[in-house]
Amino acid sequence: MNIPAELKYTKDHEWVKIDGDIAIVGITDFAQGELGDIVYVEVDTLDETLDREAIFGTVEAVKTVSDLFSPLSGEIVEFNEALEDEPEKVNSDPYGDGWMVKIKFSDASELEDLLSDAAYKEIIGG
Repeated sequence: MNIPAELKYTKDHEWVKIDGDIAIVGITDFAQGELGDIVYVEVDTLDETLDREAIFGTVEAVKTVSDLFSPLSGEIVEFNEALEDEPEKVNSDPYGDGWMVKIKFSDASELEDLLSDAAYKEIIGG
């Protein structure tokens, strides 16, 4: 199970990488493994400002559809358009080419509520 120590995590199985005032967000290796083969990623909240834990999109696998929850309050400023043609990148490279959105976060205090790699491992029984 790949859970990079430099990232932050949510109980909803998303990872967060902070770059200045931008948070890059995707789903974890655990989540993509549980979902199986991902066939579609939909994000229709581009340029919208969302509250933390609001749904920013969905990820569709062969057997299920799962909501994606914003880990931080802020504006969705970018969607990884490569996923439109190659949603399987979420399976093959969840922490790299499989990233989903970039959020310009508005409340830095929310960063303190994100999970460390160790805390996330506890949630998934790692």
